[in-house]
Amino acid sequence: MDKRDVILATDKLCKSFTAGAQEQQVLKNLDIEIYENEFTVIMGSSGAGKSTLLYALSGMDKPTGGAVRFFGADIAGLSHDKLAVFRRQNCGFIFQHMFLLDNMSILDNILAGGLLIRGDKKAIVAEAKELLGKVGLTETIWRKFPAQLSGGENQRAAIVRALINKPRVVFADEPTGSLNSAAGQAVLDVLTDVNKGGQNIVMVTHDLKSARRGNRILYIRDGVMCGECDLGKYVSGDQARHDKLRVFLSEMGW
Repeated sequence: MDKRDVILATDKLCKSFTAGAQEQQVLKNLDIEIYENEFTVIMGSSGAGKSTLLYALSGMDKPTGGAVRFFGADIAGLSHDKLAVFRRQNCGFIFQHMFLLDNMSILDNILAGGLLIRGDKKAIVAEAKELLGKVGLTETIWRKFPAQLSGGENQRAAIVRALINKPRVVFADEPTGSLNSAAGQAVLDVLTDVNKGGQNIVMVTHDLKSARRGNRILYIRDGVMCGECDLGKYVSGDQARHDKLRVFLSEMGW
């Protein structure tokens, strides 16, 4: 039996959508466990149910059956208001769409999220500026508004907003999808660093470079768990790690 601490687990998780008279079952009795201090990556082909699983794990979407346990407590049955409090206190989110507020500067977008949880504005400002620097956003950008920036710059700002409260789990859905190679590398470096610092990362990706940052890869197909690959902690330039992941993905039919 695995003795690592389980932070997230599903029990016969199901999710269905209805379109007209047709019901589509996206997740099918899915049982997974996600462990403390891990950078977990969820992979699979398009339509496999990756994002649906991420939203169910984070409480963003309610399953149609089964349980989602966050540190042992089932969140699937919580009310809308209780789920909102749970997410605010425990989760950070990085989506493909940034959801930044157009009428606030980049820095104020980040501070607004931080001040909802923590009252120490001076500390939050200092942490925000440090994180902005790490993802390559310079001081000249901080006071600009989202409409004045590129999609990649807004994505990096949204990532800082997701990290500012030091959430127990950061959920990321294709966080480098709209970024160039250099910006994507900077974002992955930040996620790797916060994971080393004790925060848990659960990331959906199609990108091999992004997937290599994970220490555990979960592969789903048609809403069912097909396999997993334990890569251990990330080490830059580890060719054996790269080869192991490629072999695993080939076996999964990726």
